[in-house]
Amino acid sequence: MTESSTISALQTPSDSLSSQQLLEMYWAMLIARRLDERCWVMHRQGKIAFHISGMGHEATQVGTAFAINRGVDYVHPYYRDLALVMALGVTPRDFITSLFGKVGEYSSGGRQMPSHWSSRQHNILSSSSPVATQVPQAAGLAFAINYKWEQGLVDRHDASQPRCVVTCLGEGSTSQGEWHEGMNWAGVHKLPFICIVQNNNYAISVPMDQQMAIKSVAERAIGYGVHGDTIDGNDILLVYDTLRAAVERAYRGEGATLIEAKTYRLTPHSSDDDDRTYRSRAEVEEAKHKDPILRFEHLLTERGILTDALRTAYEQRARAEIDDAQRYVEQLPYPDEAALYEHVYAEVDHA
Repeated sequence: MTESSTISALQTPSDSLSSQQLLEMYWAMLIARRLDERCWVMHRQGKIAFHISGMGHEATQVGTAFAINRGVDYVHPYYRDLALVMALGVTPRDFITSLFGKVGEYSSGGRQMPSHWSSRQHNILSSSSPVATQVPQAAGLAFAINYKWEQGLVDRHDASQPRCVVTCLGEGSTSQGEWHEGMNWAGVHKLPFICIVQNNNYAISVPMDQQMAIKSVAERAIGYGVHGDTIDGNDILLVYDTLRAAVERAYRGEGATLIEAKTYRLTPHSSDDDDRTYRSRAEVEEAKHKDPILRFEHLLTERGILTDALRTAYEQRARAEIDDAQRYVEQLPYPDEAALYEHVYAEVDHA
């Protein structure tokens, strides 16, 4: 396992990001946060039945999205990955339609719970509800990529072809057997596979020290024979740099990477959770001072990239896009009962 301090202080991949790219990363974080906040409001208004938040995780998720070959490499997200999938191309209209379960829902035709992502267009794999099951699924897909390389069916250096698979989960999910099996498979076969553990300290209500007897999830990397990193998940540029190294490792055929991004969940586990039963308000307030969006804002302002006027313009744009998405979705019809079994069973042509 390596610590974040091993990232070279002389030259890192993020040093080559342009001002425009940095602003795009900032926008991706901001629009995800503002949409996330709107979803909580809609839930409290009784407009939607359920929401699960990614507030506080935006740096890890957006840094990841920008580090891969977006739309080409595969991503198998987990339920908290709103900022990740939006950075890959899912829109506010797409997500709000999922929340309402309206006609035209992009991922499953309204047949999945919200935050069960799926998009062939953006190479987002369909989510499974049981936690950690995405890990062996993603490792299996990475095995298929590796097999095609070994059989000469696809050129390893062809950037138009998927060359790695990224999956995410929380630290609590690493207690599941599926996670261990998937990581072991990735290590044995040196797969082009990246597993990102978004460690927010709580497996719903269970703190990390009651989930594992080690201080860092990435310490387990050596047991699987994969590269491991523990990083500050609230530092978007460090996330980007660490992911770029993992991506290049995968592209070169050098095997899998386990990344533990330490962050914090600023909200309850979901709209059905009362987090006051297991953590203090003082703890949550302290975490807000490490908000990854405010941290990135400060950095961009220091560099003269983000001005007050530009920040205001971004806020207005985010509000306008989300308002438009909500208005659009609220006027959509709900699916007709007659469509209940469509796209569930294969249609057989008896002709």
